[in-house]
Amino acid sequence: MQAAIFVLVVLVFVAVSGALVRLVRVPLPVLQIAMGAALAWPVRGIHVEIDPEMFLLVFIPPLLFSDAFGAPKRELMALRGPILDLAIGLVFFTIVGFGYSLHWLVPSIPLVVAFALAAVLSPTDAVAVSSIVDRNVVPARLMHILEGESLLNDASGLVMFRFAVAAALTGSFSFAAASLSFLYAVAVGILAGVAALFVAANALRLLNRIGGVPAEAQVLITILLPFVAYLAAEHFGASGILAAVTAGLLTGSTGIFRFLGVSARMQTISLWTTFSFVFNGALFIVLGLQLPEIIRKVPPELSSRHWLLEPVLTVLLLTLCLIALRFVWIWIGDITAGFAARLGKRKAEPFGLRVRLAGSVAGVRGAITLAGILSLPLALQDGSPFPARDLVIFLAAGVIICSLVIASLALPVIARGLVAPGEDAGAAEERMARVGAAKAAIAHLESIAQTDEDEGDVPGLKLAAANGIVAAYRRRIAASDEADEARAEVREAGRLEIDLRLAGIAAERDALRAMLRRGEINDHTARALFTEITLTEALLNGRQTRK
Repeated sequence: MQAAIFVLVVLVFVAVSGALVRLVRVPLPVLQIAMGAALAWPVRGIHVEIDPEMFLLVFIPPLLFSDAFGAPKRELMALRGPILDLAIGLVFFTIVGFGYSLHWLVPSIPLVVAFALAAVLSPTDAVAVSSIVDRNVVPARLMHILEGESLLNDASGLVMFRFAVAAALTGSFSFAAASLSFLYAVAVGILAGVAALFVAANALRLLNRIGGVPAEAQVLITILLPFVAYLAAEHFGASGILAAVTAGLLTGSTGIFRFLGVSARMQTISLWTTFSFVFNGALFIVLGLQLPEIIRKVPPELSSRHWLLEPVLTVLLLTLCLIALRFVWIWIGDITAGFAARLGKRKAEPFGLRVRLAGSVAGVRGAITLAGILSLPLALQDGSPFPARDLVIFLAAGVIICSLVIASLALPVIARGLVAPGEDAGAAEERMARVGAAKAAIAHLESIAQTDEDEGDVPGLKLAAANGIVAAYRRRIAASDEADEARAEVREAGRLEIDLRLAGIAAERDALRAMLRRGEINDHTARALFTEITLTEALLNGRQTRK
């Protein structure tokens, strides 16, 4: 019963945070972490123990799958060089640089444990990045690189974290064995994601052939897909995170949705949108719930001189160290890419100082870092306590909060003016696609209208119907015309048409409610008609917003 109440409380606070964020004007993850900390801070507040493996299984696969599915695959493929450079190269650079810096700053932390903390801090959080980084102020190229990096560096960071923990437990480390294990984890993780996607596609194909299967059964398969991929990879000792990401990246290109009915597609899109919001919010609230207990147990190594000042300064210095390491690596990679472009006689696209700094500050840490560090064993193989366990957990939590706060405050200032005003490239591409699709539809409709009437058709009826639809397509093309006057005139006509259709929909809804109250129609009929009206209204509102 207590677990059920806890889940309901978290869901209520997720809903409240969605409304409150419009009033307090702070990034949603920061607000949700603060709300979680407020729930746990009082003496009789809510306390919850995190099982790291369960935490990763419940939250990470669906969130990473959703982010990977929505990621721009074309841009990620075009930028695969810098993405892999950050997702793999920067991870190893961070482990070495941050590990030695931490051991020098806090000598009580053994070097191998410092490497473990550096490894679990090296992945950036895809959820936090997408929540904090504003696409309107950050250049699209940098945003795509940050998205791709955060999707892939979780695997490399957590694999190296496991190696560091194993070295701390056994007292030995083999570079050759670690390299082979890393390659195995990556390769098998990718194969597990592909295999899970293959199984899901065949299951949906089978349901499609059977026919008459409820749409909810098809939707359930798409929900289970990331969990199956994650568990399959973990079962074979590989990266479950990379398996979930692989499944998400390949889902759109494999055409798996062609086996879903119209109703199932609509439900899947709506359900995943809701899942993403709920899981994101619950994840950060649960993170906030851990903070008061971690803060209450400030390690004595950091509070010998001053209870508050020394821990805060240590966390701040470590966070700035991570930002500096990212900046150096991005700067080196930018110079290397420019040099390679000149050798290949290609045009170089350097980032510039402010973009490099924005990319460095945007590397925030989040849920995977905390879940990973909480999975540290309590004792070594000889039964002695794991060295500096409470200390590194405290530092990891502090760096998560500090990186989120610094990014929230500094990124808007750093990125101001980086994106030139004007039409977004994505909007121009969408306009071009709409015109192309409309022209193809017009050509096809005209060819149909010119064919002979089918037997039994009312003479001229097909031509009249086709002309009406073609006229609507021509208005869409005119609305996308580059000429401002033509576009303005057509848009005004379109706006009036949408307003009238929305007014008609409002009248339909009122009439249906009246018929339902009078008992002329039942609940099932009303629900079906209300759903149809709502979908039409949503489409019209979307068109009205774009105009």
